[in-house]
Amino acid sequence: MVKTTKGLRLVLASSIAAGVLGGAVFAQEEPKYGGTAVIHMVSEQRILNPALRASTGVYNISGKIVEPLIDKSYDGYEPVLATEWTGSDDGLTITVKLREGVKWHDGADFTCEDVSFTAMEMWKKLLNYSSTLQQNLESVDCPDPHTAVFNYSKPMPLELFVAAMPDLGHPMPKHLYEGTDILKNEYNTAPVGTGPFKFVEYERGQYVLAVKNEDYWREGYPYLDRIVWRFIKDRSAAAAALEAGEVHESGFIGVSMADIERLSNDDRFTVGTKGYENNVAHSTLEFNHRNPILADLKVRQAMYHALNIEDAIQTIMRGFAKPGRGPVPSAGGENYTDDVKTYDFDPDLAMKMLDEAGYPVKDDGFRFKLRHRPAPWGEYTQLWAEYYAQSMKAIGIDVEILTNDAPGFLNGVYRDHDFDTANGWHQFRSDPAVSTMVWLRSGSPVGTPWTNQFGWQSDEIDNMIDAAASELDPEKRASMYHEIQRRAMEELPVIFAIEHPFISVTSKKLKNHHNTPRWNSSSWYDLWLDE
Repeated sequence: MVKTTKGLRLVLASSIAAGVLGGAVFAQEEPKYGGTAVIHMVSEQRILNPALRASTGVYNISGKIVEPLIDKSYDGYEPVLATEWTGSDDGLTITVKLREGVKWHDGADFTCEDVSFTAMEMWKKLLNYSSTLQQNLESVDCPDPHTAVFNYSKPMPLELFVAAMPDLGHPMPKHLYEGTDILKNEYNTAPVGTGPFKFVEYERGQYVLAVKNEDYWREGYPYLDRIVWRFIKDRSAAAAALEAGEVHESGFIGVSMADIERLSNDDRFTVGTKGYENNVAHSTLEFNHRNPILADLKVRQAMYHALNIEDAIQTIMRGFAKPGRGPVPSAGGENYTDDVKTYDFDPDLAMKMLDEAGYPVKDDGFRFKLRHRPAPWGEYTQLWAEYYAQSMKAIGIDVEILTNDAPGFLNGVYRDHDFDTANGWHQFRSDPAVSTMVWLRSGSPVGTPWTNQFGWQSDEIDNMIDAAASELDPEKRASMYHEIQRRAMEELPVIFAIEHPFISVTSKKLKNHHNTPRWNSSSWYDLWLDE
């Protein structure tokens, strides 16, 4: 039984070390067919096309409907719509063999034409992380219906291409998008895929429903008849729904940390971080550099010195996190370094730096005022915003918190740039070039979520990012990312403040859950319900 915060941390830590979830080994039971899995969603983004928006809020639903070329398992990368992949010695060509006999949910055949169209019109031009990753993609040729040849103007390391595919490699049906305004296409909210479940209905603010694909290419799958994703913004209501058996799983820290701790004592649930190894995240502090105050590096450094990161880790994340060291987390392996500049908690130094920067305390008791937008992704993003505001108040900065729903936040920060500071989370996805570098590199189209829309630009950093993405030598590539990480900690375009895993609360009636390192984003073809 877990009765303390320390105990909860031990349960979560052991779930990683032992390769189990909540300390329970997955039993080898005979799967049952049928049933409806009900999944809690904290917020909705009003788009379900993973080839337009790389986001856990999208994958958590569309990953069961739309499949990627390649997915990731605990044994490595595994074929899904792709069966083989090879790269040329010069890194300029990658050849992908596609699975035969696969049909879209409307009955049309899946072919290379779908991959080519999606790669050139969505992955390269519109998909938030992929537009930077695929900037050197020149064409995708189709020598036959089941072979796709990706041609690059600069080297694309095969390992990087493969690492990107689970999140940035979802083909969409060409015949439903060609000749339309892609961003306004009706299938963005009613996706047609090749996956184990078929989209049925999206009731805004309430639920999304998908049903079993009877013609799925994996013989004998899926087990479930239906999946329902329920949008429940109130975290206490979500915890109550779990306890009442109305919801089977809440992921990505969807309920409060207090409820996570409490439910870890309940024998009806498993609680843990397993299944999120590919989704390590940073809690961020994002600056709008168009504000001349925030364009001053000394001000940003002072604000960092005013943040007691260790205290925030204990009070917000109950100790289960660590200080960030720039855009690449410790889960980044050889591409990570902790040899970077750090900012100790020192409010006296912070106030001195602000004075020196020309922002003394005025008659109203404040130096200046900032408008802050927190992401509505869960309890801890709101708590981090409040913690940040309190920390700034202590050094004479007045922070007004502007609370939005998901579209309001995304539009306010990434489209309208109507903010001074913002916070949310940034997820690391296997390789720095897949997602992380998009937060630093300039050039992403206005309105593209989770990209550099901060009014900050560095030719030198842009060139370093491009060079690292094309470097075929792993050691040289790692060294380049170390230098980018150091520069990011010195220049602070964004503060990657706290590195943390995610946590799920899952009913033990669900079987085969959290059995891949990106489980909530995967297809769930082998998930079944024991009731």
